Amino acid sequence: MVIKVAITGINGRMGTMISDAALAQPDMEIVAGFDLVAGKKIGNITVSSVSDIDRVLKATKPDVLIDFTVAAACVNNVKAAAANGVSVVVGTTGFDEAQNAEMKNAIEAGKIRAIISPNYSFGVQVFLKLLREAAKNLGDCDIEIIEAHHNKKKDAPSGTALKAADVISSALAEKPEYVYGREGTAPRTAGEIGIHAVRGGDIVGDHTALFACDGERIEIKHQLHSRQALASGAVKAARWIVSREPGIYSMDDVFKD
Repeated sequence: MVIKVAITGINGRMGTMISDAALAQPDMEIVAGFDLVAGKKIGNITVSSVSDIDRVLKATKPDVLIDFTVAAACVNNVKAAAANGVSVVVGTTGFDEAQNAEMKNAIEAGKIRAIISPNYSFGVQVFLKLLREAAKNLGDCDIEIIEAHHNKKKDAPSGTALKAADVISSALAEKPEYVYGREGTAPRTAGEIGIHAVRGGDIVGDHTALFACDGERIEIKHQLHSRQALASGAVKAARWIVSREPGIYSMDDVFKD
């Protein structure tokens, strides 16, 4: 079976890496690509304007759409995919509650398969598992999460940092408050997770969870050196999702198989 793939933001850094990764797969074919600027040739397709996404999806009938764009655009792309029965792999972050609900409603109404994840690195999946185990045993310690990304990243904190906080929170008996940065008189209180964002240069993605206990501390860190890990993970997720039942999945589901 050849998996037919469509990619939004295909001219961008992530879109280029994803298209290169997909083109290298013997069981995948890129049948559509979308961006703000149309006309570029990639493989056997010509990039279409994202404003034409509904018509092109109808004509090309991809099995899966991969989206690493920005939140507002991604919601519209997911709605177009759902309306055309196309599964989605979403790596975009920065959604608010209303946008998340809008995507969820479209996915359920269209009865499509979807993976929504803030990070497609398989190393991050191991990082999150380690955090869950650490939190089970170190819940009495002060917990802080520090993330660093390049200076062009729009949302803060990162989706992966928020996912890390949620994983830790799920392992604790009492649910913590999330505190985003500190300024002025801001003493640390019991039962909180501090979350801090650094933006600079071309940092691809660093995430550190600090468990600071009396007399000792444990740091669990994941560093992403190249977006290639994200592109490879997204392509693996696209292959995985096409054989599933309709519904919303996470990279944790992919990682378990």
